[in-house]
Amino acid sequence: MVTAAALVLAACSNNSSSSSDKKVMNTSTPNEISTLDSSKYGDTTSSEVLQNSMEGLYRFDKNNRAELAGASKVSRSKDQKVYTYELRKDAKWSNGDPVTAQDYVTAWRRTVDPKNSSLDSDSYTIIKNGQKITQGKAPVSSLGIKALGKYRLQITLENPIPYLPEILEGAQFYPQDTKVVNKLGSKYGTSSKNLVYNGPFVVDGWTGSNLKWTLKKNKKYWNKNTVKIDDVNMQVVKTTSTGTNLFKSNQLDYVPLTSEFVKQYQGNKDYHSKLTPTNGYMTFNLKKKTTGNVHVRKAIGQAIDKSQLVKTVLHAGKASNGIVATGFITDEATGNDYRKDAGDMMSYNVKAAQKEWKLAQKELGQKKITLEMLTSDLDDSKRVGEFVQSDLMRNLPGLTIKLRSIPLKSRLASTTNHDYDFVYGTWQPSYEDPLDFLTIGGLFNLEQDYKNANFWHQIDLAKTTYATEPKKRLNALIAAERQLIQKDAFAVPLYQAGSSYLLNSRVEGLKLSPYGNVVYYWNVKMK
Repeated sequence: MVTAAALVLAACSNNSSSSSDKKVMNTSTPNEISTLDSSKYGDTTSSEVLQNSMEGLYRFDKNNRAELAGASKVSRSKDQKVYTYELRKDAKWSNGDPVTAQDYVTAWRRTVDPKNSSLDSDSYTIIKNGQKITQGKAPVSSLGIKALGKYRLQITLENPIPYLPEILEGAQFYPQDTKVVNKLGSKYGTSSKNLVYNGPFVVDGWTGSNLKWTLKKNKKYWNKNTVKIDDVNMQVVKTTSTGTNLFKSNQLDYVPLTSEFVKQYQGNKDYHSKLTPTNGYMTFNLKKKTTGNVHVRKAIGQAIDKSQLVKTVLHAGKASNGIVATGFITDEATGNDYRKDAGDMMSYNVKAAQKEWKLAQKELGQKKITLEMLTSDLDDSKRVGEFVQSDLMRNLPGLTIKLRSIPLKSRLASTTNHDYDFVYGTWQPSYEDPLDFLTIGGLFNLEQDYKNANFWHQIDLAKTTYATEPKKRLNALIAAERQLIQKDAFAVPLYQAGSSYLLNSRVEGLKLSPYGNVVYYWNVKMK
């Protein structure tokens, strides 16, 4: 745990080294850890700590490409549904136990077991019987994972998928020391002492509720020689203004920025920004007569100047004209970015928007229409809502937009209960494939409300028939997105978020995950 004296010492010496010449970085996060049980976490901070202290079969390299980590070799069956991994025999837990195939079996079964109520159990639908198990329709033991020996692991999929390495990098697929899990039971992962680690760092000083902890270099990590930093002192800083003040006084080496601080620091030498695949978007309540009208949805989707939204409200990121992110997914068939192959699905076009609006007014028999836009009560969300409200009322004559901004938990409940006209939200993908954006994507009530047969047929083709035929699969995915966004306007893509932060120039090698929300510390060097 970081002490006040240690922080003062770091600040006074104007470097991140202690008297013993340790390489130490001081950093912040906006939220506390909820749990370090990889079967039960559901928040970004817990994910970040897990990804720095644990390791699965794969890890993202310095170029954010998935590479083998906990495994040294993999082979795949002819039908591309069965994968066999040879685990590293030099991989150890921080207590000295070997990392075995059974440790993966133990962890994965805990995650899909309905009694554990894992927030990430839906990730296991790709694994044989994963969905049946989470629905209580099959025993946990039937999950498609098997220990063939101490260091040999077999995984069986429901269908072939091209993105398996990327999804298996996620914390929900990490192993758990079977001996420790059995010993600790419900206490597993409830504090830094109540679990062991097999990644670059171990966690020290987290009691289960405190706001400061340290990532310490893991001396048992098989690849420890590549880790050049000794300690990462982390503390929860809930307000950006506090974080920036601590940064300016050399008490923090890294602090994330919210949008209202981006413009202030854009010219600063320590300012950094990265385009992420996190979507800002809107979806509509198809059960209501007005928003159930396709012309209303198309009019709204084309009447918002998304470039100005990014420029004047968010100050970072990029306008988005498709629900699948740009600069994130490379097509196996063409080698291009998916967005380049798919093209724009919904662009800012006032003339086209007004044409759709007149059709909507005619079909609904109304010249004046009032709609409610639902957002969370976070400052950024309210500002986006106010921008959208202004653009829509200016560009669509006769339209009145009322804003309802409520706590995020309430907003999610209202959406689930269909208590909205249209709703604004943000969503971050779990893996690098268009299917994640098109079938999950934060698309509220998609399966429940959206019944377009062509869309679901194209999705099914991409999942099954064309799973091993890249060109046909790509065409099916593009057709599905075109149906969802361009033809039916079920959702309106607004922007891709930027991840902005201040970083001390003494820090080298710090990386963000491909999703932009998690910081990787294992490549960090301190000047």
